[in-house]
Amino acid sequence: MDREDDVMIDPVDVGTALNRDTVEISTFQNQWSETQGKIIRIVERNKTSFVGIIFTENGQAKLKTDDLKSNIVINITNISAFPTISDNTKVQVHVDMENWKDGRSPNGEITRVFGIKGDNNAEMEAIVAERGFDTTFSNEVIKDAEKSAEQLRNVSPEELARRKDFRKTWTCTIDPFDAKDFDDAISLKELPDGNLEIGVHIADVSHFVREGSELDKEARKRAFSVYLVDRTIPMLPSILSTDVCSLNPNEDRFSFSAVFIMDKNGIVKERWFGKTIIHSARRFTYEEAEERLVTKQGDCAEKLAVLNEIAKKLNDDRNKHGAIDFETTEIKFKLDDNGKPIAVYKKERLSSHKLVEEFMLLANREVAKFIHDDFKNAHGAQLPGVYRIHDVPNIERLEDLGIFVRALGFEFKPHKNMKSKDIQTLLREVSGSSAEATIKTATLRSMAKAEYSTKNIGHFGLAFTYYTQFTSPIRRYADLIVHRIVESIKDGTHLSAALMDSLDKICADCSKREVEAADAERASIKYKQVEYMERKVGQILNVTVGGIAEWGMFVEEEESKAEGLIRLKDLLPSDFYTADTKNYVINGTRTKKTFKLGDKLKVKLIRADTDTRSLELQIVE
Repeated sequence: MDREDDVMIDPVDVGTALNRDTVEISTFQNQWSETQGKIIRIVERNKTSFVGIIFTENGQAKLKTDDLKSNIVINITNISAFPTISDNTKVQVHVDMENWKDGRSPNGEITRVFGIKGDNNAEMEAIVAERGFDTTFSNEVIKDAEKSAEQLRNVSPEELARRKDFRKTWTCTIDPFDAKDFDDAISLKELPDGNLEIGVHIADVSHFVREGSELDKEARKRAFSVYLVDRTIPMLPSILSTDVCSLNPNEDRFSFSAVFIMDKNGIVKERWFGKTIIHSARRFTYEEAEERLVTKQGDCAEKLAVLNEIAKKLNDDRNKHGAIDFETTEIKFKLDDNGKPIAVYKKERLSSHKLVEEFMLLANREVAKFIHDDFKNAHGAQLPGVYRIHDVPNIERLEDLGIFVRALGFEFKPHKNMKSKDIQTLLREVSGSSAEATIKTATLRSMAKAEYSTKNIGHFGLAFTYYTQFTSPIRRYADLIVHRIVESIKDGTHLSAALMDSLDKICADCSKREVEAADAERASIKYKQVEYMERKVGQILNVTVGGIAEWGMFVEEEESKAEGLIRLKDLLPSDFYTADTKNYVINGTRTKKTFKLGDKLKVKLIRADTDTRSLELQIVE
């Protein structure tokens, strides 16, 4: 819903509706002639299961939800079935929504016990469960995976005949040092005419996960693998995700490939898509590949250098067309044996990361164009595909961004026909400044969200006319569907009517699940940030002001990138402060002291609360 369509609803008119429920409302004009609403019917509940902490009040076991936006306390009706449960135990509860009456606490039953609050495993499991992701697979799904792996993993003469054989072409994977699955590989062959054959080989998940199987149903429900600080919650069982579907080194593996004949300037001369068999000669970590790119020494250094030069040219071409670089600082944690963070460090962005990224972007772009041009019905009419789209940004959001940027000393003038090059220009102007990270984050938040759609409108951020996601079917269900579409085009067959009819729903569901998966990942990082900061309570910290609100200012701690809020009432006691949110500044009434975006401050950490994922900070004079 656009902001101009937002309707304010007084708390007394909310009833039992909760955050993200779909509701029906009636509207009326309030005493200030503003449109106001009242919820008259709950159309669909966003969820009926909640995660939280058990506490006892007047002899009644209750649940305090982790989701602070829910703002409810749940009466536990089956506590007697769990005689060993004590207060501060983290559990999941199913709520009886049908019999929940307004003005009362709802009743719910415990369906899962995670463990004591603060235990690492309990907290991480609770984070994903809160967002509707299962952490285990049913026996039926595991049996289906084992059966599929057993039946389809062997290279039969018939299967080999339908695949292009790349086993003698030099191929490698480049992944994080702790990667458990390898869903993409890159091959290189130098041709007699001076051109290059570069293959982007993707795990052929569609060979093992057949439409309508229990595996397929489960993958569709999950839609994504979820990456937490200390673990991965996979979309597919491990026998597939880390074994037969994974492009492990020194093993023959089925893949679905995008193969390009390119000149030394990175111009695509020919392209081919299809089923292949590969044999990865080398598994590189990003750090190992980077060492070879820098030193030009070590095994395969020359081949990696060739790939890197082409990747740079692909990147240059994207930049010329206006691709936006939203690269921001990522942090990682070193954990002890109990999962407690003992160190935090920034994830370094290497040339080897960019190398892989450029070839994945190339494959995704070319596959999208192939689908758009070739996916047709018997009458030659274009059929809906699965595209990764990114709409143009809302002008109101860009105007807000302009004010924000000016408050930091830079100029940005939005207009209705904004191009990605305009955003690119802004980010280049702030590059290297102390405000770079703050402005990048604000700019990213002003953009529309990328999503999946059957209708191609292009990708604003990447400046691509055509874009999809083809390169990670082990961890993204949408990619698996794209593989099925490409296979149907190549084979001249038709997708099933059931799949064609459900493409819109699949796109909508994947877009929704993507948000939930990303939210879980952010929640695990934020939990560990606050947990790490517990050891620093009482210490003086360096922070940067990153946001101004009516109630205070948001700051980011220098080392951990943990965010905290300093409330107006907790500012220096020698003055009275007011927030000018339009100009992103806080003004002192008496001393005229100001706090503005980008200010560097020294604060004392008073409290780190893992329950609310918040830091209590106090400015040091």
